[in-house]
Amino acid sequence: MTVREAGKKGGETVKRKYGLDFYAEIGKKGGSTVAAERGRAFYSEIGKKGGQAVKETRGQEFYSEIGRKGGETVKAKHGPEYYSEIGKKGGRSRKHTPK
Repeated sequence: MTVREAGKKGGETVKRKYGLDFYAEIGKKGGSTVAAERGRAFYSEIGKKGGQAVKETRGQEFYSEIGRKGGETVKAKHGPEYYSEIGKKGGRSRKHTPK
């Protein structure tokens, strides 16, 4: 048995025993721990690295494609008027206070 096969077998056993929600819970705990140790900027940094790697392997067109698909999904779920609603809100933050 390879290490990969053993890992998969162990993961399946954990999934059966604790359920899928267990993975979400431990993921949040791990993310909180990393944020506390390394700061929020760490996530920004690794996100940029990951985005650059995807851009290099899949090309700029990939982002256009997934953006289009995401937009179609949102439109199907919320209707075309949803874009009008969020457009009126603009880029203002909820915490924004006028000077």
